[in-house]
Amino acid sequence: MHPHLQLRPVSQPGRPAAAVVAIGLDLLLMDSALQHIEQARRCMARRDSSEKQPLLAAAVQIVGELRSSLDIHEGGPIAANLDDLCEYMGRQLVAADRQNRIETLDEVSDLLREVRTAWILMPPEARRPSCMTERIR
Repeated sequence: MHPHLQLRPVSQPGRPAAAVVAIGLDLLLMDSALQHIEQARRCMARRDSSEKQPLLAAAVQIVGELRSSLDIHEGGPIAANLDDLCEYMGRQLVAADRQNRIETLDEVSDLLREVRTAWILMPPEARRPSCMTERIR
C-alpha cells in the first residue's frame, strides 16, 4: 500500500473489516481514475499536453490495477465482462491521449461512473474482496 494512503475501515455488521477495506479501495481507485481523467480533460481543453500525458498514464495504471484485482475464474461472466471493459477503457485512454479526443475521455468517464455505481449497488454478498485484500493482510 502507498505509504501516504491511510484507510480507516468502516465497520459494517456481518462483514469482515478486510472486505470493507477492499471495497473501499476499489471505490478509491475508481474515484482517483475519474479525477485524473477530469484533470487530463481540462489540460486537453487548454492544449496542455505536458500535464495531460502523466495524468492519463496514471489513469491507465489505475484502470489496470482495477483489472488485475478481478478474479476471472471465480467471478464468472461478470468478472470476465469487467475485465474486457477495463481493457477497453485502458485502450481508449491511450487513444484519447494520442488523438487529443475529449469525447473519448468523456466516454471512459461515463463507463467508469457506471461501473462505480453498479459496484455500490451490488449486494454485499455478490462482491468478492479484490486481490488487494490479500496485500493488506
